[in-house]
Amino acid sequence: MSGAEPQVWRLAALVPVAAAAAVYAWAHWCYGGTSAPSGTVALAGGAVLVIGGSVAYFALVRGSGSLFGALFLALGLLLTVTAADQAASRGEVALCVVRDVQARVQGSAGEGAPAEKTVYRHVLNCPGGYPDELRDDRRIAAAGAELRVAYDSRHRVSPAPEGENSPWTAGLWAVALLAMSTLLAAVGRGPDA
Repeated sequence: MSGAEPQVWRLAALVPVAAAAAVYAWAHWCYGGTSAPSGTVALAGGAVLVIGGSVAYFALVRGSGSLFGALFLALGLLLTVTAADQAASRGEVALCVVRDVQARVQGSAGEGAPAEKTVYRHVLNCPGGYPDELRDDRRIAAAGAELRVAYDSRHRVSPAPEGENSPWTAGLWAVALLAMSTLLAAVGRGPDA
């Protein structure tokens, strides 16, 4: 192993951490920032970060682990975006009263079509008038019940019951995949690994 190889390995092991931090910061700004870019710029910037991080990882890591490590890194970065979205997209919470619950059956036609499903529309009375409804494939609360609703004040995403879109699941999977890519970088540091 030459003197430069330990430096390359250290750099390769830092790529998942640096890429995840950059992607999370970008996604958090795009989803939660007050001066967020347009959707096209947000998507293009995120794609550059995810693809660039994966390509840098692939170029720095040797052996067969480089392909799988780059794949784990890309998936981990996409889950990082999901966690940032779920953490920032519904930043406001309102205590609402359910005025009415309406159930509507959505049918499907044709052979092999999915089964009918029932969609519940919960009409809400919230301070300030928004959100005014929740739609779900299950009954969330009965008429007259109080319900804490998380929502985005800029109306970019649909409101949801508080706590339903927790970033923890996506965040934990992201950490696991990023750790796997870091481990593969450490294992693939040999000249012919």
